[in-house]
Amino acid sequence: DSCFTAPVYQSEELSEFSLQGLYDLLKGRKETLPEGSYTTYLFQKGIDKILKKVGEECTEVIIAAKADDKAETIYEIADLAYHVMVLMVQAGITVDDVQKELASRHVIDHKVKQEKMTK
Repeated sequence: DSCFTAPVYQSEELSEFSLQGLYDLLKGRKETLPEGSYTTYLFQKGIDKILKKVGEECTEVIIAAKADDKAETIYEIADLAYHVMVLMVQAGITVDDVQKELASRHVIDHKVKQEKMTK
């Protein structure tokens, strides 16, 4: 079963899905806390509930991948990505923050990265 009973992301301005669009939607939910929203529920319950959901979704990804079920793995990765983005909003971490971190890792070779991590 999914946590979602209605579409997560709909925008007349943006016809295609984007991570930034989802992030903005989640941030708006945190600011306005619309009644009946699953995202509102998570923000109202706080960091412990959000972290619990991230952990649960990680486990579900592992189980689906171990079963070699591609469709289920994709489904569970999407759930995990959503909950991680809720965590990001809660923690004040932006999509840009994560993109910058990934970009910094992309240009560092393995030996240099190891040296950076041990300092």
